[in-house]
Amino acid sequence: MIKYLPLKEITASYEPDITDALKQIVERGWFLLGEECAAFEKEYAEYIGSRHCIGCGNGYDALWLILRAYRAMGTLKEGDEVLVPANTFIASVLAITNNGLKPVFVEPDADTFIVSEEQLRKATTTRSKAYLMVHLYGRCAYSDAIGNFCRERGIKIIEDNAQAHGAIYGERRTGSLGDAAGHSFYPGKNLGALGDAGAVTTDDDKLAETIAMLHNYGSTKKYIHEQEGVNSRIDEFQAAILRIKLRRLDKDNKRREQIAGKYMSEIKNPLLRMPKAAEPGANVYHIFPLMCKQRDKLQKYLSEHGIETQIHYPIAVHKQSCYPQWHTLSLPTAETLCSQELSLPLYPLLTDEEVEVIIATVNAYQIDFNLSI
Repeated sequence: MIKYLPLKEITASYEPDITDALKQIVERGWFLLGEECAAFEKEYAEYIGSRHCIGCGNGYDALWLILRAYRAMGTLKEGDEVLVPANTFIASVLAITNNGLKPVFVEPDADTFIVSEEQLRKATTTRSKAYLMVHLYGRCAYSDAIGNFCRERGIKIIEDNAQAHGAIYGERRTGSLGDAAGHSFYPGKNLGALGDAGAVTTDDDKLAETIAMLHNYGSTKKYIHEQEGVNSRIDEFQAAILRIKLRRLDKDNKRREQIAGKYMSEIKNPLLRMPKAAEPGANVYHIFPLMCKQRDKLQKYLSEHGIETQIHYPIAVHKQSCYPQWHTLSLPTAETLCSQELSLPLYPLLTDEEVEVIIATVNAYQIDFNLSI
């Protein structure tokens, strides 16, 4: 079986560095907000190209903290609209609604699966105060047109960089393109911890100061609490692991791009549709999505032939049970992507031979060639 993502083997590829680092932390006896966390925040800020990096508990917390800080600063107020892609993981939207803000769902482009400037412009109203930009599947969703539009309207750009660690736009990395960015280091991400972890990056000194307070019980000095904060921190173990993995991230992303290039050039099955290719470096392929009207049959077929796959986001956020107020919304592009998406294995340890097997097997899928895409 070719696994979708063999985390055990991926973790083993960083040994003995991980074990050595964890032993050193145990010997030091300092497990939270210590030297590993400080070092990771500094190194990741430099890597992203931002002045500030604040570690936190996970990617959702990172987005929540950004919006909560903007509320505390008066930049956003209850009921303000936050534009967000309609085809995203629910964490992007939960961060909005759990801050008393109103999500406005924006349809993605049918060819790239990310939001275009045209679609963003259509969804924007006079009440739109922020755009939560999702670099979905690892693809940079920023453009000069979007940046200029948001700046002209005074709309804050908050990047959801959970899936695009290391992606590039021009000479800058995602996570440094907007006003602030939330990062997830969930174990399966391109830069993954061995548990939950996240971070915020920003050049905004006031925002960074506010988030640094909020993520530690609203405190900058022990037992002095200036805001109603939360407990959302990276522990020393996760910080050490992320420091180790960060050193190999660009190399691993290049391998991901190489594999994706093979998929895009050699998968020729007319039943399938793939996203339009991005500029080199602009997609780090956290996920490689195929679209197929016979998605479930294709997944069963690939499993029977020894290839594990995953379905990402089969139910659109506005159709989730927790958001009944939006069930009547019609967002056909997002809903189509949710009903057709299937993710192929794509990770740096995937061998050339396994890639060839996956391509050949996908190309051999022949249930009904009379169906159009």
